Amino acid sequence: MKKIMVLVVLIICCSTVGISAQEDANINIPYVDIGIRNAANNEEVALSLQLLLLLSIITIAPSLIVLTTAFLRIAIVFNFINRSLSLQNVPPTHVLMGIALFLTIFIMWPTFSAVYETAFKPFADGEIGIEKMYENAQQPVKAFMWKQLGRDYKNVELFLKLGNYPKPKTKGDVPIHVLIPAFILNELGIAFKIGIMLFIPFIVIDMVVASTLMSMGMIMLPPIMISLPFKLILFVLVDGWSLITMQLVNSFM
Repeated sequence: MKKIMVLVVLIICCSTVGISAQEDANINIPYVDIGIRNAANNEEVALSLQLLLLLSIITIAPSLIVLTTAFLRIAIVFNFINRSLSLQNVPPTHVLMGIALFLTIFIMWPTFSAVYETAFKPFADGEIGIEKMYENAQQPVKAFMWKQLGRDYKNVELFLKLGNYPKPKTKGDVPIHVLIPAFILNELGIAFKIGIMLFIPFIVIDMVVASTLMSMGMIMLPPIMISLPFKLILFVLVDGWSLITMQLVNSFM
């Protein structure tokens, strides 16, 4: 009973202190209100649809960043490095993705700057509308993707054929929803080619170690336990991270 009385007294004291603190403190907390009403005219309907479209774009923004930038190629190559070295979680996957993200920002910085200068800044200053901003923002991104495609237009032709689109006269006439999947397939192909080149020296080490163990009669000993230190030594001696990073960045330039 005494414990209950003490608990009640403590609750009353805390409530009194809290109320007095709220009365004494002059904290201005804004009130946020979102109202829904019927549209008065067609302009308000169009504005509501634009707002919904903007929210949808924000929702799929991570996918856009992954699939329309250098991130896809870098992330796949880093994954191949882990597999070729027979490493499980060293370095952790989120660390590799973080490195890939910052390398993507470094590579894509000129493109991002062009989008800001030609699309976002004029829109923020009220010089252009949202449709013009969308058109201007496409151009630097499309230029980057065309640069990575080079002279290999087979993927673009594939999606133009699948969509029954007429043959474009210039590169600028290719819709961005056709260019993006073509760019994705091109990036996958390049990343896998780099991965194959990464695997070759480490496969040679695995074969040499496995042959040596078999000739010595150590069949029960897993070759990966012996080959892993040699792979790491080779990777460190050639300064593998710097070499791969340099080659990745140069592949985009």
